[in-house]
Amino acid sequence: MSLLNGKHVVKEIEGVRCTIVEENASKSRVEFLRKLLELNGYEVRTEEVPTAVEGGTISYTIGVTDMVFNPVIAVYQRLLKTIDGRRVTPDYWNQKSSEIEPNYWNRSKK
Repeated sequence: MSLLNGKHVVKEIEGVRCTIVEENASKSRVEFLRKLLELNGYEVRTEEVPTAVEGGTISYTIGVTDMVFNPVIAVYQRLLKTIDGRRVTPDYWNQKSSEIEPNYWNRSKK
């Protein structure tokens, strides 16, 4: 997932330079991140990545047009919010849990 890499990657998607949020994402992951990022005021761009194997699964590259956006910083500094106004945690971002546990470091509650 993208939270494991703090590197700031910039690529061109649909003719616009974008900060890459995640690469090799599934269609459901694209929809989840698009909804979350657009709710927080970011313009999201996606690009379909062609597969080498015919009939293989299609993957996508997700980017935002904000050149200073970094998903690691945004999640761990609690800059992003959900639809109901709660702060996004790493487990919510990675779709490991739909519950928002504010103390992400406390493993005993998981």
